Amino acid sequence: MITLKNIEKVYQTDEIETVALSNINLEIAKSEFVSVMGPSGCGKSTLLNLIGLLDLPSNGIVQIDNQIIEGWKDKKLAAFRNQKLGFIFQSFHLINDLPVLDNVELPLLYRKGISNKERRMKALEAIEKVGLSSRSKHYPSQLSGGQKQRVAIARAIVGNPEIILADEPTGNLDSKMGHEILDIMQALNKNDNTTIVMVTHDENMAKKTHRIIHLFDGMQVN
Repeated sequence: MITLKNIEKVYQTDEIETVALSNINLEIAKSEFVSVMGPSGCGKSTLLNLIGLLDLPSNGIVQIDNQIIEGWKDKKLAAFRNQKLGFIFQSFHLINDLPVLDNVELPLLYRKGISNKERRMKALEAIEKVGLSSRSKHYPSQLSGGQKQRVAIARAIVGNPEIILADEPTGNLDSKMGHEILDIMQALNKNDNTTIVMVTHDENMAKKTHRIIHLFDGMQVN
């Protein structure tokens, strides 16, 4: 499902060249749930951004679902992300002025051919999957941290993505809430065959995934 070949990512300013990733070769199969671990600044989020097509490599090949992502225009990249990928962030990224239902609907606003009724139905289904049906009319400010992350997961899955990319999804939560969020992600992986790549600092969380990818100074160490 995901293949990275000889990936290098270099950030360059006027005077400084920073190698964020070097010689990354990685394959992630369909329906795999993998975690990415390593010290701060080792390239974990950069790797996730490359897989999520939010950034492009300086060298190497990114291949998602048999499509080589090379030379694509922004519009094509955005459409592909919207169809194939779902994103979960540590800080939730919810819009405070919108109720839960409207927050979850957002990714579908950018899809053609979906009626208002269908969009609402899909959003309600996603909210039910994360156990928040009773909170669909609440605003983010009325929710706990764990509930906000459930909303973020519902938004990530509303378009039925084949891949979910999660950047420290339990980082702002206590242990109990963190395990509840991981349970939801494991259910999505098992029941919907969703491929999941999760960046985490929590070794206990990582051990519950199928495989751990370790990074150090921008390189794989396993």
